[in-house]
Amino acid sequence: MTQERDQDPTTPYYDQPTGGWGSLKSVLKHAAKDRIGLGTLDTLRRQNKPGGHMCTSCAWAKPPSPHLAEFCENGAKATIWDLTRSRCGPDFFARHTLTELRTWCDHDLEAAGRLTHPMRYDPASDRYVRTTWGQAFTAIGQALRDLDPKSTIFYTSGRASLETSYLYQLFARLYGHNNLPDSSNMCHETTSVALKRTIGAPVGTCVLDDFDHCDLMLFFGQNTGSNSPRFLHPIQQAVKRGCRIVTFNPVRERGLVEFMNPQSPTEMLSGRATPVSDIYLQLRPGGDIAAIAGICKHLFDKGALDRDFIARHCHGFDGFEAWIRAQTWDGIEATSGLPRQDLIEVAELYAKSKRVIGVYGMGLTQHVHGGDSVGMLVNLLLMGGNIGREGTGICPVRGHSNVQGQRTVGIAEKPELVPLDKLAELFGFEPPRDTGMTTVEAVEGMIDGTVRGFIGLGGNFGRAIPDLARAEPAWAGLDLNVQIATRLNRTHVLAGPGAWLLPCLVRAERDKQKSGPQMVSMEDSLSHIHGSIGKRSPASRHLLSEPAIVAGMAKATLPPNPQVKWDDWIADYGRIRDLIEATFPDQFADFNGRMNQPGGFYRGNSARERDWQTESGKAELTIPASLSALGGDPAPDAFTLITLRSNDQFNTTVYGFSDRLRGLSGDRMIVLISREDMGRAGLADGQRVTLVSAADDGILRRVEGLSVVPYDLPRGCVAAYYPEANPLVPLSLHDQASKTPAYKSAPVRIET
Repeated sequence: MTQERDQDPTTPYYDQPTGGWGSLKSVLKHAAKDRIGLGTLDTLRRQNKPGGHMCTSCAWAKPPSPHLAEFCENGAKATIWDLTRSRCGPDFFARHTLTELRTWCDHDLEAAGRLTHPMRYDPASDRYVRTTWGQAFTAIGQALRDLDPKSTIFYTSGRASLETSYLYQLFARLYGHNNLPDSSNMCHETTSVALKRTIGAPVGTCVLDDFDHCDLMLFFGQNTGSNSPRFLHPIQQAVKRGCRIVTFNPVRERGLVEFMNPQSPTEMLSGRATPVSDIYLQLRPGGDIAAIAGICKHLFDKGALDRDFIARHCHGFDGFEAWIRAQTWDGIEATSGLPRQDLIEVAELYAKSKRVIGVYGMGLTQHVHGGDSVGMLVNLLLMGGNIGREGTGICPVRGHSNVQGQRTVGIAEKPELVPLDKLAELFGFEPPRDTGMTTVEAVEGMIDGTVRGFIGLGGNFGRAIPDLARAEPAWAGLDLNVQIATRLNRTHVLAGPGAWLLPCLVRAERDKQKSGPQMVSMEDSLSHIHGSIGKRSPASRHLLSEPAIVAGMAKATLPPNPQVKWDDWIADYGRIRDLIEATFPDQFADFNGRMNQPGGFYRGNSARERDWQTESGKAELTIPASLSALGGDPAPDAFTLITLRSNDQFNTTVYGFSDRLRGLSGDRMIVLISREDMGRAGLADGQRVTLVSAADDGILRRVEGLSVVPYDLPRGCVAAYYPEANPLVPLSLHDQASKTPAYKSAPVRIET
């Protein structure tokens, strides 16, 4: 067996297991910094449990029998961040102009604390100034009525609840557009498109119990230790009962190398950690298609296929087999960066395994041919009949809490994904039927001036997008820019005359409406729906809930409609859930009755039942455009840039400056590169360099002042932090089918 090789001792790395004392110390450090009290500890105690609030961080599943502490290091940071004692109110904005605030780093902007009052931008003073909710809603409604609906964008971050999301999409369609991109456009839209095409369902097929029965897990491009640490518990249990783990990732991430359970006194006191990956292969960025092709090639040669499953359930098999057999091992090795023998070893392990799960993250989706990468993983699973049986399946690990659920209840720019006829029946109007804008198209519209209005339901859109330096000037020219938020962030300081900053409750805070305290709900990565109720006192008496803000804007914008009852819905969110059930009866039957079911209630998945809702009526084996997921081979003097998030970060939110699990800390303006490539490029440790886009489109893109850090990476690639490196990713560089930006494969050059 090829074990994961020893870490290069000449480069930074973390030599402790994921979890363990390092995780505990990190949580305590952030708790002390934000001066949390007993109330926050009680909130954490109830987090991700029935009767508590669902974490606003990752979307990993919540077990029906929760652990004593059902939160991870980053989930604790997210809750502590939400419940900070710091406040960012009118006094703060009176002291600081937006011109000054644009010079602040991302961490310091958010560290100013919770927003407390509705604010409008005053161009004369270059400051946000206090306003009232009534004034804000009236002005926003008038501005929307003055605009062409199709020139506006209603963006949604992954945090908004199912109830908020349903009202928001209804508002957009009553107003007259389908411009409803959400944060999945920038991460897992590739999944939604590729899985819908291949297995007929746009989401993963696994449930939590499957991890109790699989005997092999294949991980592709997913950083479990930082992005979904609670997943490490079922992984550890699987390893202990004999499940094998194989990981493919250009970066050696500690979460899939070694784990110590912080909730196990035995492990903590003995220092005994669990090795995770049996095989850890550092392939080249975009090399996943080639790596999977090598595994498939050996399986064909060996004859290790589930022929009965393929005959009954698959379409396109003969063409796929012919394509695989035509690939040469030289091409597979060159593109993947992996030796033939390593791929054969994985294939042998696959052939021996009865139940296989394929797990992946954005390392698979954020490429020009990311959809082909996902399709290749589906091909591999189908070859062994590993979809639609207990202990098998495909498992995309979503990032934001509820980003998957928003799509489920109608946040979609594609009208064919939404039951528009049902909406027309329920609310007495004719919904727009044209295709709306994706995130990439929205940014293009801002740059060329065709987008005139933007409403952001949470998130930090202006910092999360690719090519952000080109888009930044466009914000000041918008006729309307509404940001619904809990904290100040970079997008909010890119304001112009039509800007409004509307503060909302966080999920852990008490949401009291006319009928009493309200619950909301969200969907996890494994398609289970969970109720959530906040019990903390709001940070300010001037805050409104997200549903109330959406309803307030809608009432001020739209003409009266007797079938649209915003006030009734806000008085009792159970009525919104009744609407969701009426719109999606097969998935949300008895929605209100099942809100607090331990572990959530499963909304179902056709592919899990081997009901293939594809054009052929069968699962589709697909042929990729090439062996590489990159848009093309980098020039001889260029590198492939991978953007990374740190261990002290969730999406664009930077909690601190420690990247403990990679052995890094302090400066985020760094570029990671192998010792071998440093030597070839004549670079020295700590040298300041500039990364320049190598995209051949005539547009100059630069990020200056990056410090060179030697790191254990494959030859020909470099890594830098997201979002600091986002200016180097062209808008035009995205997955061909989904338009997900290629954050994991941007071509760059190094200038000294």
